[in-house]
Amino acid sequence: MVTIDNYLDSHYINRSNWLRAAVLGANDGIISISSLAVGVATASSDKEPILLATIAGLVAGALSMSAGEYVSVSSQTDTEKADIEREKRELLESPDEELKILSQIYEKRGLKKETAELVAKELTEFDALGAHVRDELGINEISQAKPIQAALASGAAFTVGGVLPLLVVLFSPVKGMEYWLYGFTIFFLVILGTTAAKAGGSNIIKAILRITIWGTIAMVISAAVGYLFGVSV
Repeated sequence: MVTIDNYLDSHYINRSNWLRAAVLGANDGIISISSLAVGVATASSDKEPILLATIAGLVAGALSMSAGEYVSVSSQTDTEKADIEREKRELLESPDEELKILSQIYEKRGLKKETAELVAKELTEFDALGAHVRDELGINEISQAKPIQAALASGAAFTVGGVLPLLVVLFSPVKGMEYWLYGFTIFFLVILGTTAAKAGGSNIIKAILRITIWGTIAMVISAAVGYLFGVSV
């Protein structure tokens, strides 16, 4: 039996919060750790410095990604809470004015004036604050910020993404390691782009091109820096 909750859950937009954080984290993990390893590999003839730099970058990056995501999304949450508190005060101080605002919102969306007024009145009687939070402020369960969820998804995804180039460093020879890293990184990015596109219902080719082009640019610049300061480590 199909219910409204099941129907809504089937839409891709419901995955937007965690999918954004996960893709960003995994992409950053793959590209940043690969770029770091490539940069050190072009300036080193030993595996130990490359491995040490890669592990340090992985740990620091995962913690930084989680903390940054948590702080960023928490700021959004604070703003949402402040707006909701303001809306509560306005509903207590000027309920008639708030009813007019709600009615105008529905009218602008295409309802006739009489219908908009009726809808606004009925929704206000049912849940005034919920109606204003959803339709005036644009905050709903899908778009509402979730700091802990975003931090965990981002940090875990960065770790998973960063472990992939770490494995390449562990098992590939030092000589020509940057080429092994580049090849495998592009392969990892293609998989990530395909997975993200399928999960989000977007164009797979466009997602792959976008993610591999920027990954290539990052690694080429890192390699150039490594060659520029290529004193044997």
